[in-house]
Amino acid sequence: MIKRKKIILVPYPAQGHVTPILKLAAVLSNLSFRPVIVVPEFIQRRISPRIDAGIICLPISDGLPEDAPRDFFAVERAMEENMPPALESIIRAEEDGQIACLVADLLASWSIDVARRCGVPAAGFWPAMHATYRLIAAVPQLIQTGLISENGLPRNPNAPIKLSSMDPIFSTNDLPWLIGSLSSRIRRFRFWTRTLHRAESLRCILVNSFPLESPSNINPMQQVLEIGPIIMQPATVANATFWEEDFTCLDWLDEHDVGSVVYVSFGSWVGPIDDGKIKTLALTLEALGLSFVWVLGHAWRRGLPLGYAARVATHGKIVSWAPQTEVLQHPAVGFYICHCGWNSTMEAILCKKPLLCYPIAGDQFLNCRYIVDVWKIGVHIKGFDFEEVKNGIEWIVENDEVSTRIEKLNEKIFGNDGSFKAMSNFSTFVEDINM
Repeated sequence: MIKRKKIILVPYPAQGHVTPILKLAAVLSNLSFRPVIVVPEFIQRRISPRIDAGIICLPISDGLPEDAPRDFFAVERAMEENMPPALESIIRAEEDGQIACLVADLLASWSIDVARRCGVPAAGFWPAMHATYRLIAAVPQLIQTGLISENGLPRNPNAPIKLSSMDPIFSTNDLPWLIGSLSSRIRRFRFWTRTLHRAESLRCILVNSFPLESPSNINPMQQVLEIGPIIMQPATVANATFWEEDFTCLDWLDEHDVGSVVYVSFGSWVGPIDDGKIKTLALTLEALGLSFVWVLGHAWRRGLPLGYAARVATHGKIVSWAPQTEVLQHPAVGFYICHCGWNSTMEAILCKKPLLCYPIAGDQFLNCRYIVDVWKIGVHIKGFDFEEVKNGIEWIVENDEVSTRIEKLNEKIFGNDGSFKAMSNFSTFVEDINM
């Protein structure tokens, strides 16, 4: 029997990065490769019972105590100092020629250096929109033109950035490393410049995006291949979340009329909103009288008004974690209040749901620009007070063009043309690693 060649996949250790890597692994498994996902032990324990049998999930130590907080900077240190030797041991234990390629999430760029030391071909995986990668790749240009300092700080707040004729006008306030204190922003910028430097050595980068929004590649020596429409298709989804999904919300949705429910979720990467904003949104949802499903972890429920869950029990369903694609596909869901994370954005387009956008951090502001200004399938809300949310919903309801535009966008991305282009890109990658 011919052994299937292995492809090692290394995601950044967060749900929003592990999810698309798992979907990519499912596609590779169907193409007769043996995908091997390498993740920290605490993630491996959570996802391994739920992933497809054709995917191997190997644990490595991140060197952090079990109960230690795993914030951005703790994870960064673990990736740079603790995880490389463990990955190197895994690679060197394999038989010569059995590893066809290592695919590194670019936010886990440390693994590119490991692959190089071990003589294994490496490709990159960008789990977000292509435009975000173009923005990161434009950092030298932003410094040269004086838009940002050598430390990545805007010289003029809210100065316009135009990457290409296809992009909307961004702002220096939209830069994904501008999170937290001044020192935090500088450290995050250094993380991104290190990522960019390592990515420059790669011949190929797979992007969880679609050709519709990407002009020519920035680096002529590098192939940037959009494959999002393939790995987002429901048939390829590997369902392995870090948390237990509450499927009772689907039965609850069955009892509601078409388009009558608001779905609220702010993703898994950052704490969604502070207690005050949670309280404001809770009271707004109650005052609107609309039915809603709200994904809100127990740690964040301290912001809910006293007795709130019981008060809204007839028309509100609060869950710790939801089967998001199934919820968005449900005909009862008419609107989606979200943070504009890229996975959530793609799922909204896949399921044809308009968005009320409340970006919080990172690439979410750029995604929001596309949703609101380019595709025009949602509205940007600046807060959660009654009038803001009410006006956002009314704007969607009163604009028939919104549903038409999201239908057309869905067809362009996930229809025959988009799927064909994505499969052609994926075939280019497969042919390259099989040479």
